Amino acid sequence: MSEARVAFLFPGQGSQRVGMGADLVAAFPEAAAVYEEAARVLDVPLGRLSFEGPMEELTQTRNAQPAILLHSLAVARVLRERTGLEPSVVAGHSLGEFSAAASVGVFSLSDALRVVRKRGELMWDAGERQAGAMSAVVGMGEADLTRICEEISAAGDGTVVVANLNSETQIVISGDAAAVTRAEAPLKQAGARRVLPLPVSGAFHSPLMVPLQSEFEQFLSDVEMKPPTASVVSNVTAMAVDQVAGLRAGFVQQLVSPVRWHDSVARMVADGVETFIEVGPGNVLTNMGSRSFRDANFVATSDVPGLEKVLASLASKAAE
Repeated sequence: MSEARVAFLFPGQGSQRVGMGADLVAAFPEAAAVYEEAARVLDVPLGRLSFEGPMEELTQTRNAQPAILLHSLAVARVLRERTGLEPSVVAGHSLGEFSAAASVGVFSLSDALRVVRKRGELMWDAGERQAGAMSAVVGMGEADLTRICEEISAAGDGTVVVANLNSETQIVISGDAAAVTRAEAPLKQAGARRVLPLPVSGAFHSPLMVPLQSEFEQFLSDVEMKPPTASVVSNVTAMAVDQVAGLRAGFVQQLVSPVRWHDSVARMVADGVETFIEVGPGNVLTNMGSRSFRDANFVATSDVPGLEKVLASLASKAAE
């Protein structure tokens, strides 16, 4: 596993589960230290919520986002301190972009937690003010899906847009709840195999998030950010970013722009990345990558067995 060809991928909201991180804290002092630091930073008991739930509270956007980031950064610290591995590039899905940036030194742990807590609170509040929804559409390409979203939006029942381009045939739409619901029938008529409503609290990555941008931008302006030690692939452009100004702008624009995830992974593959380590809870990114990029190696580190397998593989490669 060559260091120059390894990317760290960080999952986004939806990967949370009750119990996440408890086994890591018990098995790795490095992970326990990350959770202990978080307990001193936030007045939210992220450790207890992550380990014990309840799921309804953990899943709230304002809690899920920092909880996922915390788990991801705990795993990243174990990987680094036990192997010395430094990725050549990192990327994260939506929220995961903040985990990715923090993992390569853009934010301190305390600042990363404060930033994603604020982001989550703003997104939660937006969902409370205006009913939004998101649905995953399976089996339809971007061009046809975009056309149908534009037709629905033009009809006057609210806005619906493409929000997450996860793969060539798995795309998420987002917008006013009525418009997202109204899109289901024409999408199926046009050939979509499935349209699955997602359990989210708002219309993320859509124009409904525009009211959040100025407040989030102002909040970010007071947070210290440092140049990354490895490139961060932007959700907005699917291009590698190395400068603080570009990262800061991308974090704000990301709120209302599609997550170009498939293009981001394709960019890393084209740049020679062969191994992708998903750093954090779940294996959503691993599963999507394995299906779309069969010549690359995707591995997950969601729990102790998964992390130990990756650590053993890295140790074996280092000994060769």
